[in-house]
Amino acid sequence: MDITLDKKDSNLASIKVKLNEADYQSKVDEKIKDYSKKAQIKGFRTGKVPKSVIVKMYGKSILIEEINHVVGHAIQDYIKDNALKILGEPLPNQQKIDATDWENQVDFEFEYNVGLVDEFTVALDKKVKVTSYQIEVDDKVVAETMENVRTQFGKMTNPEVSEAGDILFGTFTGEGDFSHDSTVDPSEISSANAKKFVGQKKGDQIKVDLSKLYKDATKQAAQIGKTADEIEGMDMKFTFEVKNVNRKELADIDQELFDKTFGPDVVKSEEEFKAKVIDTVSENYVRETDAWLNKTIQDELIKKTKISLPDEFLKEWLKLSGQGKVTDADIAKEYDLYADQLRWNLISGQVAQDNEIKPEHNDIKEATRKMIEAQFMGSGLGQLGDQMDSFVENYLQGEKGENYMKMAEQVQQEKVLGFVKENIEIKAKKVSLDKFKEIVGA
Repeated sequence: MDITLDKKDSNLASIKVKLNEADYQSKVDEKIKDYSKKAQIKGFRTGKVPKSVIVKMYGKSILIEEINHVVGHAIQDYIKDNALKILGEPLPNQQKIDATDWENQVDFEFEYNVGLVDEFTVALDKKVKVTSYQIEVDDKVVAETMENVRTQFGKMTNPEVSEAGDILFGTFTGEGDFSHDSTVDPSEISSANAKKFVGQKKGDQIKVDLSKLYKDATKQAAQIGKTADEIEGMDMKFTFEVKNVNRKELADIDQELFDKTFGPDVVKSEEEFKAKVIDTVSENYVRETDAWLNKTIQDELIKKTKISLPDEFLKEWLKLSGQGKVTDADIAKEYDLYADQLRWNLISGQVAQDNEIKPEHNDIKEATRKMIEAQFMGSGLGQLGDQMDSFVENYLQGEKGENYMKMAEQVQQEKVLGFVKENIEIKAKKVSLDKFKEIVGA
């Protein structure tokens, strides 16, 4: 067997594998012998089928299978032994495979294209500048949050006549005998369109054009119980007959509201409630601003770190690995996002390697504990107490070790970002919530 690497560019190469008969024939003979023992063919006793019959019936498929097996292992061993940093998976030269004469050849040559990681360096210094935003919790935000909480735990009523903010339940009717029960939430549509749903009562009929009511075709379709594909070319003008008006009245600011929001007896006065709301909002904002800071850091390092990718190779690999589910249009639309994520993974891996950053087992367990704790608290199930260690171990052992690897990767990413933050310049800036939303495009 002869294996050679033909480097076509800094990030693209081909691995050529030449086989002679001695490289594969013994394995082929062994497989034919095994077939002879097990094959059940009419006219022959089991285990007594002549080799010539097996060769005639299965010889070509056995040959192809064994050669693919030999070549596949040879490619992987070559990559490992030569410490090649590859992207994706090796792609066979299909033209050469199609030109192979499996009936008559005894010597074979195969070629596999491989994408390579080009050499690059990550510069972490004060020349890398990013902004860390701090959202100010002003009176407007506090008032809106308290109103949202009071709405969430408020009581549902059914007034006779609708007002702004009420949700209407009714029936959409259209051409023929079409009808579908649905709800209309005016908060999801423009203020101009929402006006027609104010002052309505049971039995009133409202003429609507769903294509003007909602910009999103999926939402238009959902209102009448269909999919976006099903409404293509459909007349979207309907009559909506009101059957019920639903209004959420604000909950009183009392101990019942305090307990429902933060748990029994956590706060006991309106002042304490407001202070706790401010703390909670601040914590949520920190999570949002931290997530944006991490994205900003990634984007900045991707921009400053020049990594050349074998784009055409990767596009071909993505399409083939998608097994018919990925189209050229999908790749054209999503490739830039994929390429940037790949660049960040390479940068993150290089920073970890250069600075010996590794996810320790205790770090992985602690991150898992926090994740599970947040899930239980978020669902209102409270603390797990002594059962937490058992939940952590069960999760990390689940999915045949995949959960452990996923958490290890998450911990390493957090450590890498922590290291990066210590070595670049981060400028803090206070902004309003509205300004932050404008910055992130929310």
